[in-house]
Amino acid sequence: MKSYIRLARPNQWIKNMFLFASLIFSRHLFEGDFVLTELHAFLVFCLLSSAIYVLNDVADREADSLHPIKRTRPIAAGTISPAAGVVFALLLLVVTAVLAGMLSRSFQYAAAIYAVLNIGYSFWLKRVMLVDVFIIAAGFMLRVLAGAFAIDVEVSHWLVLCTLFVSLFLAISKRRGELMLVRDANNYSERPVLREYDIAFIDQIITVTAAGMAISYALYTVADRTVAMFKTENLIFTTVFVLFGIFRYLFVLKQKKIEDNPAVLLLSDPVMIVNVGAWFVSCVLIIYFNDIMSWF
Repeated sequence: MKSYIRLARPNQWIKNMFLFASLIFSRHLFEGDFVLTELHAFLVFCLLSSAIYVLNDVADREADSLHPIKRTRPIAAGTISPAAGVVFALLLLVVTAVLAGMLSRSFQYAAAIYAVLNIGYSFWLKRVMLVDVFIIAAGFMLRVLAGAFAIDVEVSHWLVLCTLFVSLFLAISKRRGELMLVRDANNYSERPVLREYDIAFIDQIITVTAAGMAISYALYTVADRTVAMFKTENLIFTTVFVLFGIFRYLFVLKQKKIEDNPAVLLLSDPVMIVNVGAWFVSCVLIIYFNDIMSWF
């Protein structure tokens, strides 16, 4: 059972927290029905992403066995057979389909597109330079949209654009981590597409996406629709945490040895955890200030 839990990669479920963006920024964070619906959607994406991770491990079992870190995964290590992995993935997909069927049709479409794109990524698209990065980014954007569809709220175009830059930033950082783990081109057999990248090129993309992320978020906080909805311009002050988070991430990425998984940094770096927590608390206080004051 422990091997199957590892195979499902629950540590990766942090990525599905993007679904809650719409809940927070639509001013429904403290409404029970909306929270329960979003938690339902979150569970669907956790099971769905786990099923795709399993299929990916089955498809990459030989390549993963050559990777310095991925070789410990249950299928690559031989703890779980590929056939058993496929059965496990199918069971997860069946449960996912049942749970998704209880939510809106728009949410189901978003989840289905997410599944198709990521299965395509696992078996083919990850071998195409830049397309692989944009597929990863599309997964984050679909999470945000799915979260909005689940509770039937509109998503700001600026928020979608900001999510695009955030997801591209994380995706290209993942590629950089992979390159740092496997510097010798002769060892790239487990991920041939890495031959097309180099550190200098990736660092240029990281600079562009980091700037785009900061600018798009800042513009979102002062957009007319945002100010009208929250009845305040103070959300602009949360940009400080966004900038600090970007700089901290870049520092750790370039100065310290980390895995090729961005989620590891978000879960293990105390400074980053405190910064994300401060950003979240400040957003909640600013957006829900009048509601919070009314409780007192």
